[in-house]
This record gives sequence, structure tokens and C-alpha cells, in this order.
Amino acid sequence: MPPPADIVKVAIEWPGAFPKLMEIDQVSNADSTNFYITEKNRNNIKNGSILRLTTSAAQMAQQLHERIQSSSMDMKLDALKDLANSSRDITFAQEFINLDVTVCSSGCFSFYLSVTITVFGDLLSFTLTAFVELMDHGIVSWDTFSVAFIKKIASYVCKSSMDTAVLQRSLAILESMVLNSQDLYQKVAQEITIGQLIPHLQGTDQDIQTYTIAVINALFLKAPEEKRQFDEDNVNILDCPLTVSCNVLHLSKILFLVFQNVIRSNKPINDEMAHQLYVLQVLTFNLLEDRMMTKMDPQDQAQRDIIFELRRIAFDVECESNNSGSFEKRKSMYTRDYKKLGFINHVNPAVDFTQIPPGMLALDNMLYFARHHQDAYIRIVLENSSREDKHECPFGRSSIELTKMLCEILKVGELPSENCHDFHPMFFTHDRSFEEFFCICIQLLNKTWKEMRATSEDFNKVMQVVKEQITRALTIKPNSLDQFKSRLQNLSYTEILKLRQSERMNQEDFQSRPILELREKIQPEIMELIKQQRLNRLCEGTCFRKISSRRRQDKFWYCRLSPNHKVLHYGDLEESPQGEVPHDSLQDKLPVADIKAVVTGKDCPHMKEKGALKQNKELLELAFSVLYESDEYLNFIAPDKHEYCVWTDGLNALLGKEMTSEFTRSDMDTLLNMEMKLRLLDLENIQIPEVPPPIPKEPSNYDFVYDCN
Repeated sequence: MPPPADIVKVAIEWPGAFPKLMEIDQVSNADSTNFYITEKNRNNIKNGSILRLTTSAAQMAQQLHERIQSSSMDMKLDALKDLANSSRDITFAQEFINLDVTVCSSGCFSFYLSVTITVFGDLLSFTLTAFVELMDHGIVSWDTFSVAFIKKIASYVCKSSMDTAVLQRSLAILESMVLNSQDLYQKVAQEITIGQLIPHLQGTDQDIQTYTIAVINALFLKAPEEKRQFDEDNVNILDCPLTVSCNVLHLSKILFLVFQNVIRSNKPINDEMAHQLYVLQVLTFNLLEDRMMTKMDPQDQAQRDIIFELRRIAFDVECESNNSGSFEKRKSMYTRDYKKLGFINHVNPAVDFTQIPPGMLALDNMLYFARHHQDAYIRIVLENSSREDKHECPFGRSSIELTKMLCEILKVGELPSENCHDFHPMFFTHDRSFEEFFCICIQLLNKTWKEMRATSEDFNKVMQVVKEQITRALTIKPNSLDQFKSRLQNLSYTEILKLRQSERMNQEDFQSRPILELREKIQPEIMELIKQQRLNRLCEGTCFRKISSRRRQDKFWYCRLSPNHKVLHYGDLEESPQGEVPHDSLQDKLPVADIKAVVTGKDCPHMKEKGALKQNKELLELAFSVLYESDEYLNFIAPDKHEYCVWTDGLNALLGKEMTSEFTRSDMDTLLNMEMKLRLLDLENIQIPEVPPPIPKEPSNYDFVYDCN
């Protein structure tokens, strides 16, 4: 009979004694990890656990509270060490917090409001550690703390030299304050600046760097919507308090500063650091959301001026005055230029930017590209405006759709995931990383358009290929925008097609048992086809160049297989033939039945002669010999690798041996894949079972068979 489920065998440890094995009914005790066993967690006790009898949580809290008030600094330090260790347990934390509330009329955690101001060194470190552990349980609201307490914690962060443990705990407290209270966000943001946080990123302690980035992330994550404006104020971001407008330009600069300081430490980035960098990246791109969701007002002259600027840069024209030419003439000229720029609406391009997303963000990207990469911008516009209409890549439409695509790839507008570490280092290497990212991708789009020889009907197909190129390049996590650009150079349209084909062949369907069995069944047929091609090629014959020690040139000989595959005909020629050489003009014969072996490379007799290897090492890869009778041989030097593979395969086939050349393997892969695709055409999107269907039982009689008589 099995023991009851609630009876476990554990070791009970008395203070100062060895553990003793006992069977218990999962009662309340304290285990070796300093967590009290309660009704909520008693089922977590497993066989073999070591439990330790100890003071109850209430008594432990009372004792520590009294020891903390001691006038002896040594006793106070030991008490704070024990408090920091015990505070991880929620049962103890509840008792200690309740005790502090009862003792102090002013509210909870009164000793922190006084102790943190007066203690220093290890005392302060253990005090803050205990505070963090107690607050992590969520028993006490963060809103209960005063401005004086916040100022004191912020002062520890702002000091140029501070104990590492104190600094780490202070940063953790500030992050929790910001994330858990909107009121505390305002107070904390007024106390610290980016310039005061950046020095903590310049050290070598990755934990400090991680906590610092976490504070920056928390402050920007909790910033009110009205402060998330998109502007380019020339404000010094290092000196401004973090309550100022957190526009995308400022946060991009912070992102750039953060990563530059992190990578200087030359340490591997741990998971927590990677997560904080991911959050910072997401917050930066999320500040683009306002522009992405802002429609262009066709009547807004400032916005229309941006389009005029795009036209001016592309065609090197100045904005004409209202008096220069008739209205109809100017309208016709503008329409012509806007068509060349690739806008959908040639008359009023502002209408193109009323679609959200990407809204005004697309226009911002186009203007950045035109101003900062002017040569590339002019080349793309003029190059496409000179093509036939059906083959031009519309710059305006492409930019709008590309911006929308990039926002989807980078998940602009989505909140950061709690457990994600997927950040891209290249976005931390430039303070205008998104705009530079766009500039690289719009040039890629134009290049891919030409490679695909696309027309306007192929627009969506081109965009799908470009999206695949970008996502594939991002998977390797390039460290810089230049590395990303180099990766894209290797992902041409032709390479994408090859990758797609390779991946299709490696899909689970192609690795399933029925498909593998079909491949095995087809393989001998394909091999026989290759064998026949090789023998037919030998029947046509090949002209070989003679290699002599005297190095006399223009000496040739010809060899071919008889149509019945029984004799090799060969003989010398005065000059290289223009076509096939008939059998009767070749003087010598070698019966296939007399051939003993075919050898290649260094094993060939003519490659063993003195000086032959030194003459040309490349000949080794093209040399083969046919051995017959006892010591006779026929030596060959193939004109190229293709002929070498054809002849060695054909001769081995005549001898009944396996064809092992690279050419045969390549032909086998190509022909086998083609045959598989042809046979599986009718089964597209049909699930192929792993096992064949069962064979039905034989019928009880065969009376249903038609009798022809």
C-alpha cells in the first residue's frame, strides 16, 4: 500500500545538532533556504528536504526590530544583515511590516526615513537591500514615501563616487518608484538628469549599467502622452531633467550614448542587460508612433513645403514665383515632376500621406534621405524617371510602403515584452538610426526592383522580396549599419530564390517517411539516366592534348567508345578536330573487357614520372589512366574538369563501378529534385500520412468477379 500523499520523509535539523530523518504531515517549519513553510506552500515539501526548526516569523520580526534600535553599531550591522536575508520571505516580511506600522504612529517604514539619512557604508547597503526585498512583495504602497526620502535615494545615484552595492540598490528603488507610482515618477524625474546617469554606464560593472538603463527605460515608459512630442529642439539632453519632452531625437541620442558606454566595457552582455537594451530600443521606436499615426493636412503650407523641397533637390529647380508663367503651365510642370518622383497623386502629392500608418513618418524619411544622401536620392529619382513607364520604380509610393513595412518589422507602437532580449546593436550606433535604416532599405528596394525587372504590376511582389531580404539580414544581429548593408549586398534576388528553394526542400514534408521512400525508389532510375548520358558522351569522343617531356605543343589524340560499348577507339591527330572523328580513322583499339582499372591523380603512371608534378600541379586534378593487361596503360589529361568527370564516370560505369564525381552528385541532386517536384505537383497543400493506409482484409468470397466465359 503506497504511503499517504501528504506524508513525506524529511530531515529535521535542531540548532547545533545533526539533521534527523522523520516522517511528517507537511507541517509548518522553516526550510534551509530561509523560507517559512505555511499552508500555502506546504505542498512544495519534497522527500529528502531538510527542514530547520527556528523562531516563528512574528518573534523573529520582533527580535530584529529591537536589535536594529540598538546603540551598538556592530549589533545594528548584524541585525540589518539578518533583516536583508530574512526579508525575501513574504511571511516574515508581512510580520515585520505589521510590527513597524504598529510601533510607529507616523506610518510604515519609519526607521528607513531616519536610518537611511544617518547610516553609511555597510549599514546603508544592508538597509537598502532589506528595503528592496520588503517592497518587492507589494505589501506596502510606494505612494507612502516622502519627498525627503526620494531626494536622499536620488542623491546616492547622483554622487560621483558611491559604494557599488548602495548604488545598485538605489537605482533599483528609483526604478520601482517610477514604475509603481505616477506621482513618484514626477518627483524622481525632477531629481536626476541624463547627464547624472550616463557616468554609471561608463564603468565596468554590468549590473550597474543594467540598473541604470532600467531607470532610463522606466522614466521614458511612464512619461505622459503629452510629453511624447516629435521635435528637434537644440536642448542639451545631458543637463535637462527627465520630465522634459522625450522626443525621438533625444531618446535616440540617449540610446546611442548608452550603447557606446556599454560596449566599451568589452564584456559579454548578459540576459538582463540584453532585456533592458531591448526595452530601450522599443521605447525609442515607439516615439515614432505619433508621426506614423499623423495624417498630412493637404492645406498645411509647412508640410507642403517639404514636398516642394523634395522636388527642388531632385530636379535642381527653385520654387517659381506666382507671376512666372501661367497657372496652367506651372500646374502642368509640377504634375510632371511629381509623377517622376513616384507619387500616386500627381496633382496633389500631400494626399498620399493621409494614409496611416505610415502618415507623416514616410515624408520625414524621404526628406532625411534627400538631404543626407543627396547623390543617391537624385540618382534613384532620375534613373527611374528615364525608364519606360512600366519599368519605373516609383520613389514616392515605394517610400511610403517601405516605411510602413519597417514599422511592422520593428513593431513600432507595441509595448515591450517582459522576457524578450531581442535587441539589434546596429540601432545603438547612430543617433538617427531609423532614418539611416530607411536610407539603406530604400536603396535596396530600388536595386531589387532592377534585379527582378519588375513592372508596376509587380510592386507587391517586390515588397515581399525586400521584406524577406531585410528580415534575413536582421537575423544575424549586425553590430553596425555598415554590416547590415554588407549583409544585404549578399542577399540579392537570385540568392533569395536559392534560399527559398533550399528551405522548401528541407521542410518537414520533404523529410517525411513517404517522401524519403519515394526518393530512394526514384534514385536508381535517375542514376541509370546519368549513366546512359555518360556513355553516350563517351561514344561522341573527346580530343585530348598530348603531354610530353619535350613540351612539344599542338600534339593531339582522340578517343571514343564504340556504339556497342565494347571497344575504345583512339589514335593521334595532326590538329584539333572541328567535330567528331569517325571510328575507321582511329588506328588503335582497346577492348573494354581487357580494362583492369581506372586510376586518377597521383596514382596515374604519367603523373609519377620525374618532373611531371612540378610542371603543373593543376594537371593532377585532370589526370586519369586506364590500366589493361599486366603493365600496359592509356594515359589521359582531360581538357577541363567537366570532361574529366564525364570520362571517369563513363569508364567506371563500363566496369560496373560506382560513379563518384562531383558532376554526378550535382546531376543527381538536380534531376532528383526536379522529378520529386513533378511527382508532387498534384499533392500541393495535401497532408501526406506518415504510414501507408492499412491493406483491407481479403473478402470472404470472390463471387463478384466477372466471368468472361
